[in-house]
Amino acid sequence: MLRYLLAASLLAVVLPAAPAAAVSPKDKMATCKFGADDQKLEGAARKTFMKNCMANKDDPRGPPIGRPPASSGGMPPPPQH
Repeated sequence: MLRYLLAASLLAVVLPAAPAAAVSPKDKMATCKFGADDQKLEGAARKTFMKNCMANKDDPRGPPIGRPPASSGGMPPPPQH
């Protein structure tokens, strides 16, 4: 029983240390090509999609609500009471 507890605690410490999004550029290109093929994109639309996908700028939703845009570079204003 102690062995299982030790193994579980060791996994809890080691797993978060592993890079979760460590994707090589080759893997990213393959994923982006698959997305473009799946959407049947051609020409300028495909080129734009691939450029945004490779730059991780393919999120059409924009920044999350309650957080300042990344380009503002400042802190959000304090809440008004």
